[in-house]
Amino acid sequence: MASWSRRDVLKSGVALPTLGLLPAELLPAQTSASHTVRERLCLDAGWRFHFGHATDATKDFGYNSGRNGSFQKTGNFLPAAALPFDDTGWTDVDLPHDWVISLPFKNDPSLSSKGFYPIGRSYPENSVGWYRRVFTLAKDDAGKRISIEFDGVYREALVVFNGYYIGRHRGGYDPFRYDVTDFMKPGEPNVLLLRVDATESDGWFYEGAGIYRHTWLVKTAPVHVAQWGTFVRSTVEGRKANLQIRTEVENNAGASKAVRVTSTVIDPSGKTVGKVTSKPMAVPDGETGTFEQQVSVNDVALWSLEERNLYRLVTEVDADGVAMDRYETRFGIRTLRFDANEGFFLNGKSVKIKGTCNHQDHAGLGVALPDAAQRFRVKTLQEVGCNAYRSAHNPPTSELLDACDEMGMLFLDETRMMSSNPEGIAQFENLIRRDRNHPSVFMWNMGNEEREATTETGLHILSTMKRSAIKLDGSRPVTVAPPPLGMGLGQGGLMVSDVIGYNYTDPQIEAFHKTHPTLPCLGTENVSAVATRGAYAIDEANGAVSSYDPYTTSGRASAEGWWRFVNTRPWMSGGFVWTGFDYRGEPSPFQWPNINSEYGFLDTCGFPKDTYFYYQAWWTAKPVLHIFPHWNWPDFVGKEIAVWAHSNMDEVELLQDGTSLGRQRVPKDSHLQWIVTYKQGTLEARGFKAGKQVMSTKRETTGKAAKLAIRVDRTEMDADGADLVFVVAEVHDAEGRVLPVTDNEISFNVSGPARVKGTGNGNPVSHEPDTGSSRKAFAGMCMGIVQATRESGNVVIEITSPGLEPASATVTSRVVKERPEVVVWKREVPAGEGVTGLWRPVLQDGPSGPDPLQLAVSGDTLYTFIQRGSVLTGSIDAPPAMFGPATTGAVQGTVEGGRVHFTSGSTTYDGGVTGDRMELHRTMPPRGGQPARAAETGAHPVIGPPPDGSDPSLGLGRRGAGTQPALILQRAKR
Repeated sequence: MASWSRRDVLKSGVALPTLGLLPAELLPAQTSASHTVRERLCLDAGWRFHFGHATDATKDFGYNSGRNGSFQKTGNFLPAAALPFDDTGWTDVDLPHDWVISLPFKNDPSLSSKGFYPIGRSYPENSVGWYRRVFTLAKDDAGKRISIEFDGVYREALVVFNGYYIGRHRGGYDPFRYDVTDFMKPGEPNVLLLRVDATESDGWFYEGAGIYRHTWLVKTAPVHVAQWGTFVRSTVEGRKANLQIRTEVENNAGASKAVRVTSTVIDPSGKTVGKVTSKPMAVPDGETGTFEQQVSVNDVALWSLEERNLYRLVTEVDADGVAMDRYETRFGIRTLRFDANEGFFLNGKSVKIKGTCNHQDHAGLGVALPDAAQRFRVKTLQEVGCNAYRSAHNPPTSELLDACDEMGMLFLDETRMMSSNPEGIAQFENLIRRDRNHPSVFMWNMGNEEREATTETGLHILSTMKRSAIKLDGSRPVTVAPPPLGMGLGQGGLMVSDVIGYNYTDPQIEAFHKTHPTLPCLGTENVSAVATRGAYAIDEANGAVSSYDPYTTSGRASAEGWWRFVNTRPWMSGGFVWTGFDYRGEPSPFQWPNINSEYGFLDTCGFPKDTYFYYQAWWTAKPVLHIFPHWNWPDFVGKEIAVWAHSNMDEVELLQDGTSLGRQRVPKDSHLQWIVTYKQGTLEARGFKAGKQVMSTKRETTGKAAKLAIRVDRTEMDADGADLVFVVAEVHDAEGRVLPVTDNEISFNVSGPARVKGTGNGNPVSHEPDTGSSRKAFAGMCMGIVQATRESGNVVIEITSPGLEPASATVTSRVVKERPEVVVWKREVPAGEGVTGLWRPVLQDGPSGPDPLQLAVSGDTLYTFIQRGSVLTGSIDAPPAMFGPATTGAVQGTVEGGRVHFTSGSTTYDGGVTGDRMELHRTMPPRGGQPARAAETGAHPVIGPPPDGSDPSLGLGRRGAGTQPALILQRAKR
């Protein structure tokens, strides 16, 4: 294809708009004399998505191709960033969104850590995604500060707003923000465009890709509380708490302002319990002022695992006596203490940390978890007795911390990059600033299994990171999860930790404690015990691992071995099991066809494995009696099978078909075992407390699959377009017993205001799509996830399977007050006679591809026509050109039969229309108002200027000045 430069387009006679004066309402406000209310609007709904390409610009909307523009000119960053752009071929999506979860699996060993999803350098067609969102800003937004906040985009995000390049953010887990005030269009549609590149990766586990967390539009006055600009630190003395309040206020008003801050403390019941107002302080334009205040609270209600008391700080800011901002911060009051001899104390009470490490993906959802999924996961972990959560290995989403605050779960908050370089320290400091008011956060984790942490360089890095933690918080300890197997324990930067962490090395940490008896210790990652739900023998072909805990090994691989170690040592604060939930990627212990890990005591759906009941027995006070394996072994009649019981009863008796096989006392933090000769029938376990039977459970040989059973995690959900209900489908025999070995395909069907969001079954070798509405059962179960729409009413969820009796459940989707959000902008499509409607150019290919001049002239121009009789009106909306902004021109003309004639600006269009196709020819005057020079007549020299007055800079074979290619239009829907 011929290469056209920007000068070629200019000299071809293409009319380019001129830049007029900036309207007064777009000029920066010099002062603000009116009260401005802060708004934080959810920007999740109404996005359009399309795959790009990591190596081919022709499949990546021309990004960096040099033809369509990228960084060449300010305000002209690709056609896709302009309002007239045709996104007909794009897909509607709402956030959070993970595009990887919809990709097919591929047996490529290099993809193992990512769960065998084809993404990365070898798969450029799957590794770039474009997101586009159009919204209108109100006219009275002029003079406000407008910013866009992204909670998480994986992995590199290039942000464009109204055609202006705003910035590029690298790092897939930390939140980021851009102030777009200078680029906004009050009273008009605004276009937000993101190019997300997931070619590179951070982790060795499934990370997904896309805008997978919430996005927000924030409006403030020019003088306002900075992002994460409040911090409440408390000290408790008896029933009284002293609060130290720090507030950071930014001034973008164009002049120095006398700023005053009023801080009001509201207790959990809604009562005001403290209030303080600062003296006015001069904050220069463009700078940030920091205010320090103190408030005392009497009869303090402490936050704890049992009593989740949450206070609110209301911050009000005025400048020169004018109210500017009102900002709310939720916080909790509690005390934390680690003791080298007695472990961890919360509010003076000894608490053994019974934690789990967890990655952020879930079956059916990938990493794009709606808020309800965070609460579901926290609740599921709490049911086993888990009281602490480690975000492995990255900063969490804020909504997970909200759930932990509200539900009573401690949180070990972890950064992704262990580094004091600008990017790494910014990630860590943003983590602290964002999360420091969450009472659930009890410690900062500065890194995970970094070899450099044990070196002298690591000492410098971690010392710098710790200084940031002290500067920005100072109320919590820091730790580091060290390399596994005791490598470098107590060396280098690890000694910067306030609490010494260890990964998998029980004997080594005990030896360390003996030589360092004054340092508190905590297991930061423990128990890589693998198991497959419902499997009791190793079967590599099907990815199955036995569910019997290898209790004779160390705590590195044994739940029982680790917990016995921890629970018998008061100096050990507790630890974090690897993991609570199974997760995609890092398949273990087998590779393909395995696609996920099997470390969790819950599978990817949250279905319990047998080890779950071991933890539940010793982590909770609830009565527990669980026996396994299942009792369907037709190939092992007459063979001996080990039957285990996890229980916290005093004694357990096992019976086979009514005959006692013995009654045993339950050893603390251990299990029971009977060797039983298999035959079809019933195993029954009876639990005794103080000599009395208090509970029993059975395992029975089941019959054939006969029917389905359904369970939902709740019977009400919010009609907010995001809320979820988790649906469990079970395959039963005629007697209502779950079949332990079956793979019936189950369909999830929804009627009413909801839809199936995704499915899962916990099978580590299942290659079924997560985003479908059907799933095979695994070990008798599978899960469907149903998401509410924005309409209320009854939702009927029916599960079906060929040859089985169906089952259904009804969930009520109730009207709720939705959180404030940005309205989705939709282009108005005119309706009427003749050519009335939207029309877009059809690009004609020449011998070497698309005509370059037609690309420059037409591109993504949108033609809006309104025909009334023979009168034609409307508009032409053109994207930004090389030397001018986007333009809108009025259309005036006529339609006579199949002939069309109209003018727009100085250009005249003539042609015809047939059905949904229109062919037009354009004429326009010479540029700059200069008349064309007449061609010379008579004889002319062989060597000399062109006699026809043409412009030789256009090159031979190019069109002369003023001529235009035929314009072909086709009726459009968007």
